Amino acid sequence: MAGHSKWANIQHRKGRQDKLRAKIFSKLSKEITIAAKMGDPDPEKNPRLRLAVKEAKGQSMPKDNIERAIKKAIGGEGEEYEEIRYEGYGPNGVAVIVEAMTDNRNRTASTVRSTFTKNGGNLGETGSVGFMFERKGEIIYPADAGDADDIMMAAIEAGAEDVESSEDGHVIYCADTDLNEVANALEADLGESESTKLIWKPTTTTEMDVDGMTTLMKLVDALEEDDDVQRVTTNFEASDEVMAQLDG
Repeated sequence: MAGHSKWANIQHRKGRQDKLRAKIFSKLSKEITIAAKMGDPDPEKNPRLRLAVKEAKGQSMPKDNIERAIKKAIGGEGEEYEEIRYEGYGPNGVAVIVEAMTDNRNRTASTVRSTFTKNGGNLGETGSVGFMFERKGEIIYPADAGDADDIMMAAIEAGAEDVESSEDGHVIYCADTDLNEVANALEADLGESESTKLIWKPTTTTEMDVDGMTTLMKLVDALEEDDDVQRVTTNFEASDEVMAQLDG
């Protein structure tokens, strides 16, 4: 599972979660408001909103915050945001996808471009790295949700494509268009997931050394600091030895 679980581990191990918590909440609120504006304000009738609310709950976002974000959309408040995807390269040619929601396209493009440049990367054209990823649905369950065989059976019955089980938990992948359906079927069988969202899953990965990983983490941190940036995905692969050195 190149990059994904390890990236989550880096964030967790480096104690960045508290610092990021307020930022995460504001990004989740933005996603909820946009989803509610674009469709029905009732999560049961709006798959995108339902997933946004589910992800917010998975991040322990207070119920009041979630309701406030939905009310904002119903009241016609909140800026008009557009969704933009930027693609570029980090150190060692690692691919980076930046998903943003902005009310000022020029500001965001300029900030993202300079962040890449200052941190050893460069912004490419749309499509320059996108072909190295597939759009997938990702559903994560804790390790104690069941053993690998049980989860695999539940995933197959729910219509998922693949499962990767480890001591950290179970990651279930499905076609992006099936995410709502598969998540509902799994929830009926296994209970609430830890996380349910659409992701960019790398199809090819770039091996990183310690120096490359250090620079890459600075680049991703700087991108995530930007309020317009919702999510950053990379296709790095790093050995356990490299990861251990980063922790030192």
